Amino acid sequence: KGSYGEYVCIFHVLISRKGDKNTFLSICVNKVMNISVVGIGYVGMAYAVLLAQKHNVIAVDVDKRKVDLLNQKQSWLEDKEIQEFLLNKSLRLQATMDGAKAYKNADFILISVPTNFDEEKGGFDTTIIELIIEQVRSNNQDGIIVIKSTIPIGYTERVRKKYKDNKIIFSPEFLREGHALYDNLYPSRVIVSAPKEDLKLYKKAESFAKILCECAFKKNIDVLVLSLAEAEAVKLFSNMYLAMRVSFFNELDTFAIAKNMNARQIIQGMSLDSRIGNVYNNPSFGYGGYCLPKDTKQLINSYGDEIPNCVMQAVAESNTKRIDFIAKDILGKAGCKVSSNRKVIGIFRLIMKANADNYRESSVIGIIDRLKSNKVKVIIYEPNVHENQFDECEVIRDFNEFVEQADIIIANRLSEELGDIKSKVYTRDIFGRD
Repeated sequence: KGSYGEYVCIFHVLISRKGDKNTFLSICVNKVMNISVVGIGYVGMAYAVLLAQKHNVIAVDVDKRKVDLLNQKQSWLEDKEIQEFLLNKSLRLQATMDGAKAYKNADFILISVPTNFDEEKGGFDTTIIELIIEQVRSNNQDGIIVIKSTIPIGYTERVRKKYKDNKIIFSPEFLREGHALYDNLYPSRVIVSAPKEDLKLYKKAESFAKILCECAFKKNIDVLVLSLAEAEAVKLFSNMYLAMRVSFFNELDTFAIAKNMNARQIIQGMSLDSRIGNVYNNPSFGYGGYCLPKDTKQLINSYGDEIPNCVMQAVAESNTKRIDFIAKDILGKAGCKVSSNRKVIGIFRLIMKANADNYRESSVIGIIDRLKSNKVKVIIYEPNVHENQFDECEVIRDFNEFVEQADIIIANRLSEELGDIKSKVYTRDIFGRD
């Protein structure tokens, strides 16, 4: 909290008494920073809470409900660690709808707003990012803007040129929904970006990486400082790989169903190979959620017509075919024929993952659409839907009533609630995890 002059005094004392420059540098790194986080969804909340352990953080959002809840130390998100930290930790955290106030004295401004894929434009809609950059710079010319939102490859450089602003960098996030703060506390890696020829900005990027590492619980974290475009590519290619892995094991499972084989045993046999590993190998109805669908589309778009690619396009096609196959298999298991409505099919949860509240682009919704096209009555159990209908299907919030009405229950992921009615459940969840 000391002034520059006080640090100089400390420096002279250390040099004269011990010659300990490293201690002085450590003191400088540990200086309390003013940090603004714009957008408090899963990503923004996870970074705001992480950083507020040691730094002054102001979270900015246009949603008054989120702002009020955060100021009351409450979370609207299904994230155990975020909820525990808000309740039990002493955090230097406040929330506001007043961006001008939040940006004014910020050393770092993190942008963590959604960038949805625009089908008509064939790419991410980054309008909101540029709006925030303009708002930040009208109140703060010196703070380093760190884009955390997922963006197209080459975007950071383009926006730097557009605004003639060399204090904008990109730092990808690798957070799982429902475990976002945990993934910040125990990160797989920390990646920041900056042009190497801009030594001053490069050092600022390194400082930001150090701040993230100091707030984490994990020790010896791998840190990479990449070029702007390389960091953007790491994010998109990482999610494409995860989507590809999901699709691979789903296609294995499709084969096992068609050939009446045990997919679990095949996957276990494969996963003993350390090159394959026992992670991200649990079959599902298909990938979905906030990130994988839009990020795969963006990366495929980035290749264009001039760069050869087969695997990338096949991943998206595989996901569609998997949903088609699962819907057909459900109809067969339920004894439903085209134009028959003898059976009531119940959908247990729309969410993609356990302990989450998101069902955007959920593969389950694709299943529902295909079942409806075969004139099958579909009912849905989803406590997070407060309307009485979803996609023209009845929503039932009483679990026992749902079970009583459904002839067969479809579950992308198993739950303890389904333990007593397993004979009624159709799922491809082999290992009981995401």
